[in-house]
This record gives sequence, structure tokens and C-alpha cells, in this order.
Amino acid sequence: MVLKVFFPSCCSSADSGILIGRWISEQNSAVILAVVHFPFIPVQVKQYLGEVQRVTNVNVSVLGSWSNSKQEKEESLSEFLEDLGTIFCHEPWIQISKEGDSKFWSCSTLQKHSQNPQEEEIILVYYDQRKVMLSHLHPPLDTAGQRAEDASKLSAIFDTVARSQVLFMTDRYDEGPIKLTHWQSDGVEASIIVELLKQASVPACMLLTLLFSLLSGICRSRVLKFWPLSFLWSKLSTCEQLGHRLQHLQVISSNKKAENQNQLMRKANIFVSLLIDVALGILLMSWLYRKNRIGHLADTLIPVADHVAEELQDLLQWLMGAPAGLKMNRALDQVLGRFFLYHIHLWISYIHLLSPFIEMILWYVGLSACLGLTVALCVLSDIIALLTFHIYCFYVYGARLYCLKIYGLSSLWRLFRGKKWNVLRQRVDSCSYDLDQLFIGTLLFTILLFLLPTTALYYLVFTLLRLLVVIVQGLIHLLVDLIDSLPLYSLILRLCRSYRLAAGVKFRVLEQQDGKPLRLLMQINPLSYRGVVQTYRLPTYSCYPRDSWASLCKKLFLGELIYPWKHKGDKQN
Repeated sequence: MVLKVFFPSCCSSADSGILIGRWISEQNSAVILAVVHFPFIPVQVKQYLGEVQRVTNVNVSVLGSWSNSKQEKEESLSEFLEDLGTIFCHEPWIQISKEGDSKFWSCSTLQKHSQNPQEEEIILVYYDQRKVMLSHLHPPLDTAGQRAEDASKLSAIFDTVARSQVLFMTDRYDEGPIKLTHWQSDGVEASIIVELLKQASVPACMLLTLLFSLLSGICRSRVLKFWPLSFLWSKLSTCEQLGHRLQHLQVISSNKKAENQNQLMRKANIFVSLLIDVALGILLMSWLYRKNRIGHLADTLIPVADHVAEELQDLLQWLMGAPAGLKMNRALDQVLGRFFLYHIHLWISYIHLLSPFIEMILWYVGLSACLGLTVALCVLSDIIALLTFHIYCFYVYGARLYCLKIYGLSSLWRLFRGKKWNVLRQRVDSCSYDLDQLFIGTLLFTILLFLLPTTALYYLVFTLLRLLVVIVQGLIHLLVDLIDSLPLYSLILRLCRSYRLAAGVKFRVLEQQDGKPLRLLMQINPLSYRGVVQTYRLPTYSCYPRDSWASLCKKLFLGELIYPWKHKGDKQN
């Protein structure tokens, strides 16, 4: 038989005493939880262990003795510790003692009440009690009736340490008759601070919950469901981001206790993400309002808009001529060119009409950065969408005209082959046409075919301009999604306290000699950074279309509209 003894490394410098822990008979293992210092009264120790067992439902008992030879050299103490096996009556009785100046300890067992004592092979496993306690590799603590008794897993070890929190509340500075050494023997970590934060967080969470419930009620009211407001709320990315952050605030301000580790980590990630987002937004706002940068930005915006309009006018004049030596349909080319030039003229007039108010608008818009950097980026995306609205109109006009001709040519091509599209059955069926229908179809097909290059050129140019705007907006929204979804708290925890995000355990051999116990060190194996991001990534409000290159080329060829992103509930044409 192989006896496995799990000994906490924090007890290596403890005074001589007895070992208390849990005996797992299915695994033939002993989990040492603490050392009770000498002197003590056995009756009081039994009463204390009975109270701990009643509260934690863990069968805690005295498993053996611990002797620190550096501090106590009298043989009488060692003999007394051996005789304690007759008082507490545990088989086998484990004896661990320090081997002089060596950094390792000797481990042996006594079987006084056994008729046929057998020599057992001992494996002494050292573990960090603090890391095992906080690693969350144990089963959920709310399943009190379900024990981790599977001999093929280490979950029983972690479960034993996790359920023994009451035992760790007693330290060596208590005035009681029992002095313990464990991972919190120097005092419970941050107990006063944690309790004060808990007491202060309850009324704050109730107030925030009431406030955010009022805001969410206003957002869900019927006033926002009328056409103008509902259209703006669904199309402006700023409104979508504000609604997304409002949901985050409701989650972290809820007074409902997290049911498991994943919910707790989600709340912590949302809180840190909001904190960093607001801090970056305040830094951006402080930079904008220094040295009159808002005024300089407003003075630069009008010349840039005029320069873009002039470049578009030059581009249209080039298209109205012979672009790249191509032979265009002059009548259609002139009509389309003048139509788009008139729109540019309207756009320039609109920009100059707003020029006296641009600095004031930017001053008030800059205040939105106090809500977070992501809100400021969404405002920037909406401003870009408004400033390039004429390019979007050009793209829609060109796409619709090109799409109309493509579908017209495809329908007339089926007419030549004696086919037609069956709308009810969604398929192509055979059909017989009259001579007049074929003659008119031939004329229309010829007209559309010779007008297609001119329309396709305008569509191609404005599609490239639209794609440029889409790429800029897409990069902004990728940055917003990165800030919204990145689990910053989990990454910081992985960097500073990697054992809190454990993926498993690994064992390292410390010493292996004949005639001595095999000594192993159990270490926590943390999650990788990629695993942390995949496990604790937060959901975002926008979903980017994951179109393949073939699908994108098909949309461009058929003239379908391309959007940089689509919100929940929106349908892509």
C-alpha cells in the first residue's frame, strides 16, 4: 500500500504539536490542514474539532504528530507526542519530524492497534495551502452534501482545504486554549477592510440599482419606440454603446450574490473595464480642453471638409470626360456627373451653414468622454458617418442603379433562353414568348448592356470610397469591442496571482532516495493568457459580419449594400 501525505509548506516552521486534517480512506491519503501547538488539553482539542466538523461537514481529526527538532531537543517531548496516538486513536499514526539542518523532513507511520502491521511506502507531497485554497479547482462550496470522493481525482484534496475555512479563522494570536499554524496563522488577510467594504457596498448597490432601474425604464419606455427616436437609437452607435454600458452597470450594481466563480469573474471584469474606460475618457477630455484644442479642431474641420468636396468634384469631372481612355456613354455620363455635382454643392452649403456652430457642438460633444473612451469613440464614428453622408448617398445611388441593370440583364437573358423566374416556387421554369416580347426584350437588353460600363464605373468608384469609410469605422468599432470585451481583471490576475486562474496541477520531484519517502511538490498550473481571454471574454453589443471573400465579391458584383457592422435586430440587405 502507498500512503500519500499532503503537508502544507506553511507549517514547516511551526512549533512541535499534533497534526490535524482529514483522512481519505478511498485514496489512502492524509490531508494535513494545520498544526496544533504544544501545550494543549486533548479534551479541548476534541471539542474544537467536533465544532469544526459540525460547521464544515469535513471529518477533521488528529492524524499524527509534528516535531520540530530545532526548537525542541528533549526526548521527553518526542515520546509524549508518540503517546498521543493512544489518546486520539487514529490508524495509521503519522509522525513527521525535521531532520536537523536538512530542509526535508522524515515521515513514518505507527500502527499500534493493528494485529498485522505492514510497512507502507510513503509519498510526502508538499502543497501551498494558500494557493490551493484560492485556486478554485475544488467543487462549488454550495454543494455541501456532495463530496469529492473519487479516488482518481485530486478534487477531494482541494475540496477538503476549501471547506475548512472555519479552521483557518483561528490563528496563533487568539487568546483561546488552542494555538494553530496554517496559511493564515499570522492573521486573517484583509478581514477588516473586506468587512468594511461589504458593509459600505450594500447601501451603495441599492442606490445604484434604483438609479439604473429608472434609467433602463426610461430607455424601454414607449417614447423611444416612435419612429424618429427608434431609428436614431438603432442606427447611432453612441446610443448602442450607452445601452450596452447601462446593462453592465446593472450587472455590477446588483446586490444578488454571484452563484459561481464565472459570474464573479464576469462582474469583476466588467467593473475593471468600466473603471479603465472612464479613466481613459477623462484623460482624453482633459487633453481636449487644454490649450483650446477644441477651437483648433473646429477651425481645421471646415477646410478639411472643403478639401474633400473639391477632390470629389475633381473626381467627378474626370469621370465625366474620358477616364483612363475609356469610351463612355456621353449622355448618361453627363446626367450622372451633374446629378452628383449638385449633391456636392448641397453638401458644401450644408457644411458652411453649420460652421458658426461647429465649435460649440464639438465643445458639448467632448463632454461625452467623461462617460468613457468607448463612448467618445462611438461619437467619433457617428461624426464620421455624418460628415461622409454624401459619399454614402453616392454609393447607394450607384449601387441601386447598378443592381437594377444587373437584375434587368439577368431577367432578359432568361427571356432569350425561353426561361422565366417562378416567384412562387423560387426556381427557373420554361416559358414560351411571343415575337413582340422577344423584340422588346432584345431592344431593352441592348440598351442596358451598352449603358452598363458607364454605370459600373460610377458604382466602382463610389464603392471604393464607401469601403474606405467602412474600414475607418470598422477599426474604431474594433477598438471599442476590444475595450468592451477584453477581460482586464482576469489578465491582471493572471499576471500577478496566476494560481487564482488554475487549469490543473503538476508535481515536481524534490527528493527520491532508497529507504526514504518520496518527496513531491504540488504546484498550480495556471491558465494561459489565450485561455484566459477565451474563457472570460465579455459579450459585445455589435456583431461584425464574417463574410468570406467569395461572398463579399458576390455582393459587390450584384450591387448589394455593404455595412461596416450590423446591430442586433438589423437585417443586412
